[in-house]
Amino acid sequence: MAAVLAAGLASASPSLAQPPPFPVGFKTSQITTNGATIHVRVGGKGPAVVLLHGYGETGDMWAPLAADLARDHTVIVPDLRGLGLSSRPTGGYDKKTQAGDVAGVLDALKVDKADLVTHDIGNMVGYAFAMRSPERVGRFVLIDAPVPGIGPWEEITKNPLLWHFRFGGPDMERLVAGRERIYLDRFWNEFSADPAKFSEGARVHYAKLYAQPGAMHAGFSQFAAFDQDAIDDKAILAEKGKLAMPVLALGGEKSFSLTMAAVMRYTASDVTEGVIPASGHWIMEENPAATVKIVHDFLDAKPAARP
Repeated sequence: MAAVLAAGLASASPSLAQPPPFPVGFKTSQITTNGATIHVRVGGKGPAVVLLHGYGETGDMWAPLAADLARDHTVIVPDLRGLGLSSRPTGGYDKKTQAGDVAGVLDALKVDKADLVTHDIGNMVGYAFAMRSPERVGRFVLIDAPVPGIGPWEEITKNPLLWHFRFGGPDMERLVAGRERIYLDRFWNEFSADPAKFSEGARVHYAKLYAQPGAMHAGFSQFAAFDQDAIDDKAILAEKGKLAMPVLALGGEKSFSLTMAAVMRYTASDVTEGVIPASGHWIMEENPAATVKIVHDFLDAKPAARP
């Protein structure tokens, strides 16, 4: 079924083309691990880097960054469980469990250690993985979304723009059934500095993926797990202390901006702040060139000399 859907999306007319494709040489596979089957793209050669997407998109969002990093990295791009072309199990949407998905993917690919680049809900999954397996993470880039239970989480969630954090359940699923594009347009428009930057082709592509049977239910489940995620994140921070690896906290200029760094300083000891200019939340749609440069420069930075 996944192959049929992928072929149908790829054959869309040029005016409604999907997001930029991954470079020739990237291979896709389905890795079964931890109670889910994870759709993964892998390409390039060199030190490993894992790219984790968020809600409203899939791993497809990372194509421009993957193309750049693949010149000197092995790039690993999963779809989170329940989203994109990954399976949609009935449970396991808490981020601690999904950290196990990441570990399982790396184990299957025989990768001991990788850098992480994450966005939106991907931040939360990456954080859960980094806290539990810090020895497997080199550098960590988190982009434009808070982490449950960390720092000003409760204040951030009171923002009316984040109404969707509490939106879900069977009645809500019935409301959006057949109207997935209408629902998703709210996010793409309201969280963009310029909604026109989130192209029509990308909207069509992602709306089709989120209209798959069970996909919206899985998306709502990602948000419904936030209360448990907050409990888990507070507990692991109290147990293990702050992350020690270099962290780059990036916010869109018209979105989280420097708030990302403020959040991460509660839970990481080596934080570099950064802002993606002329961008809202959808950094790879709105300003991919700046995002690619900032991320690649950070991943390639040499460790600071010790005094």
